[in-house]
Amino acid sequence: MSMFHDEFELAPGLRYLNHAAIAPWPRRAREAVARFAQANVQRGASDYTAWLATERRLRDRLMRLINAPSSGDIALVQNTSQALSLVAFGLEWQPGDQVVISDEEFPSNRIVWEALADRGVEVVQASLAGDDPEAALLAACGPRTRLLAVSAVQFGSGLRLDLERLGQGCRARNVLFCVDAIQQIGALPFDVQRYQCDFAMADGHKWMLGPEGLGVFYCRTALRPQLKLHAYGWHMMDHLGDFERRQWRPAPSARRFECGSPNMLGAHALEASLSLLEDIGMPEIARQLTLRIEQLHQGLANIPGIRLHSPASPEKRAGIVTFSVDGVASSAIYQALTAEGTICALRGPGVRFSPHFYTKEHHIEEAVQQVRRLAIR
Repeated sequence: MSMFHDEFELAPGLRYLNHAAIAPWPRRAREAVARFAQANVQRGASDYTAWLATERRLRDRLMRLINAPSSGDIALVQNTSQALSLVAFGLEWQPGDQVVISDEEFPSNRIVWEALADRGVEVVQASLAGDDPEAALLAACGPRTRLLAVSAVQFGSGLRLDLERLGQGCRARNVLFCVDAIQQIGALPFDVQRYQCDFAMADGHKWMLGPEGLGVFYCRTALRPQLKLHAYGWHMMDHLGDFERRQWRPAPSARRFECGSPNMLGAHALEASLSLLEDIGMPEIARQLTLRIEQLHQGLANIPGIRLHSPASPEKRAGIVTFSVDGVASSAIYQALTAEGTICALRGPGVRFSPHFYTKEHHIEEAVQQVRRLAIR
């Protein structure tokens, strides 16, 4: 693992614990963008066929990362919100249909379903506060439920749901299963086939270590024709590149959801970042991240007055630890930490730490000691 620490060039004195928001790029992503920019300056689009090869490698890497059946199941989208909108406004709804979500969702996975109110769609929120959040979600799925939409990992608490159990429950109830996977893909293994996902989506700028503006959308093959398209253009046609053709149809692959010119700059960066994840392997990345999350849990738990809002059980954790300090405003803790070089976030019930596999153990220890000083003032 030590060789991969060289991929990251954080500024001296900086402890970066904010991968659940926006991640720093690895060196290879910066170098890929620099090469792309230099080639563009000197040659314009002369090397477009090579650009397309990079884009194909990106689709292949994303296919392997989420275990999609084929690269044709991968659509490159702007972000998670766009992919969720493709589902929400692509499905044919009937008045009285219900969508079940949790009560802790990031706005992207709540607003998009609430926006269907004028079509008679009702949003049902299930509480995740109990001992069995998966049971609560499935119990909320009644005879009018059309779709269950959940985040794989909750952005505020860091709770990781049992997606395999939820997928099985959806199949048994004939309910579509949609997963906002932005807080899991790149942090822990993710498997659309094992989870029986109908739809899954994620941005590349968090745990995948890529740029903003490029993400992945998976749609199960049988469901692609059922999503009504609302955006059309040259890139989503079956006969891509045949500009004179008058008879056209959408591509049968997930490219049908990509109406216009691709984000080639983002593709070069994300493809490079994913090559790092593949070089290390997701099992090893998950192992290293798990060690760092355990270090945070143990370190913070020993501080007087600390309240941990993230799951105690390792099987319910991902890469997020959220905490507060009794008697101290979380905003004050956050401001003091960031002022001292610990990059984190103010989310949900407190301050959110989110390291990654490469985060140095002494940076975690330093952050814990900062919290200790702030808690016992």
